[in-house]
Amino acid sequence: MRKERYEEPEEEIEYVSRTEMKRYMDELQNLGKRITDLRPDQQAQVPMGERLREAVEEMGRISSNGAKKRHLNFIGKLMRTEDEDAIRAAVERFDSASEAHNQRFHRLERLREQLIDEDTERSQAAFNDVITSYPECDIQHLRGLMRNAVKERQQNKPPASFRKLFQYLRDLDEYSEE
Repeated sequence: MRKERYEEPEEEIEYVSRTEMKRYMDELQNLGKRITDLRPDQQAQVPMGERLREAVEEMGRISSNGAKKRHLNFIGKLMRTEDEDAIRAAVERFDSASEAHNQRFHRLERLREQLIDEDTERSQAAFNDVITSYPECDIQHLRGLMRNAVKERQQNKPPASFRKLFQYLRDLDEYSEE
């Protein structure tokens, strides 16, 4: 009986140059730097492992420039084991220079304007939209903010409730993303 020799198909190995690898590591380190630049409440929303989270928190306690540079290298090394796409998406969401952040900001501003619009039909449609989009919305609080913002606008008072309404919408939006 003759045994047939089984040959496994050769897998193609993709070679990466040292320069490309260094660029990639620098990119991960820069992403880690952007995480450390976020506020603590924003850092808490970034999906990362416990070890990386501890390293990011420790970065805030370091004052020496040389130590900061070494610690950023360490954070970059830890970033290799993380889901960089999920982290990048979370950081982009908080980056005020990002297009996604600007679009979200403008969408909330338009929603606020629609809520306090003099056209009651348009205002009611926006109100219903907020209630359906954000089920955790406190309806009485929202109505109070709307009423006060309209009153401020009519009496040419400083826009305190106008700002509070935007802040409430932003909080609802951030809460719904979690």
